[in-house]
Order: sequence, then C-alpha cells, then structure tokens
Amino acid sequence: MKMMNKSIFVDTNILVYATAKSSPLHLKAQQILSQYLSSNTDLWISRQIIREYIATLSRSQSFSNPVSASQLAADIHKFSQIFSIADDNDQVTQNLLNLVQNHQVMGKRIHDANIVATMLAYNVTNLITHNVSDFNGFSSSITIIPL
Repeated sequence: MKMMNKSIFVDTNILVYATAKSSPLHLKAQQILSQYLSSNTDLWISRQIIREYIATLSRSQSFSNPVSASQLAADIHKFSQIFSIADDNDQVTQNLLNLVQNHQVMGKRIHDANIVATMLAYNVTNLITHNVSDFNGFSSSITIIPL
C-alpha cells in the first residue's frame, strides 16, 4: 500500500470530463490532471471509481453517446498505468461504518462516503471533484479541491 503526502484522489467526474472530448469541462479536467502528473503528484482512484466510470460512459450523457466496451477497457488499462488504484479492504469497510455512524450518511450518499473511507484507508486526504457539495459533509476528514 503506497502512502505519500503529495497524493490526490480523483473523483469519477474528473475522469469522465478528462476523457470525454465533447464534455464542456474536458479541457479544464485534462489540464488539471496534466499539471498534477507533471508535478509528480501521486494520483489515486479506486475500484469504485472504475465501476462508476464504466457505468457513466456506457450510457448516453448530455454531451456524448455511449462509449464502446472496447474503448472503456482501453481507458481502464490506461488508468491502471497512470493512477495508483485503491482496493476495497477491511479498513475501507471499517472507515465506511465509522463515517455512516458519525455523519448520519444514508442512501445514495453511501457511495460518496465510501470514496472518503477509501481515501482515509490509503492516507490520501485530498480529493479533486466537480461535485463539491457531495463531499462537504466530510471536510473535517478530507480537503476538497474543486475543479
């Protein structure tokens, strides 16, 4: 398990925007990821982020048609070479349960809480996202970097 101080967790929406050329935030997301990569920042995603990415781009979006399975597989292969990938483990589950209890997280917000739980398990406290409001409730545990 890699643990570095100069680490940033990348939310699904950033990956979607960075890869979908027709996205209105494409250039902005691409530029910020390029900046972090060129400064040797350790960028993290998780298996959950990979699943969300595939689920998002395999269906129509306001800015694109569904992406083919072969293209999605190629994207994930590329991600595995660029990003550190956090696996779900016992610590992630324990962190999630703590977040659920301490922040009264319920329903769809469990997915966001699981991202935070994963970040904490891997000692990554910075999150880049376009969906800042989804994570504001966790600001005592993580630093949110808005796109």
